[in-house]
Amino acid sequence: MPSFDVLSKVDPQTVENAINVARKEIVNRYDFHGSNTDIDFNKKDLSIHITTENEMRINTIIDIIITRGSKQGIDPRSYDVSKDHYASGAMVKKDIKLKNGLDAEAIKKIIKAVKDTGAKVQPQKMDNIVRISGKKFDELQMIIATLKKSDFGFPLQFENMKS
Repeated sequence: MPSFDVLSKVDPQTVENAINVARKEIVNRYDFHGSNTDIDFNKKDLSIHITTENEMRINTIIDIIITRGSKQGIDPRSYDVSKDHYASGAMVKKDIKLKNGLDAEAIKKIIKAVKDTGAKVQPQKMDNIVRISGKKFDELQMIIATLKKSDFGFPLQFENMKS
């Protein structure tokens, strides 16, 4: 029976490459000349820790990271910038988490969207992915097209297509 998996993931190596390019850009920018700016990436937690002098620079750094990430193929919706920055002495710090994997709420949204299409397919929750299987390959392709058109607020990848 044909099937495929719906998931949301970020490649840590690609994120690290994008952050390294962002660091180089920040070092060469005139408005950051002489600033005490630091960007750390934790591959284990998939989090970015930014330290700089003021809020304006924090916002500029975030914009640079998202721009460089999108050029590397990272969806801008993968960054969770909702957490506020905080002061630490003369410095301002901000933590950015990367969304990796589907949570229970996201899985429910995907399964509901699949069932609303009326196609004869079976969506199954498997850990932090959704496996969709059906008898016809064309129906699965229609489901993929429908999910690509929908905006869930997080990026989706479609992998492990089996016929």
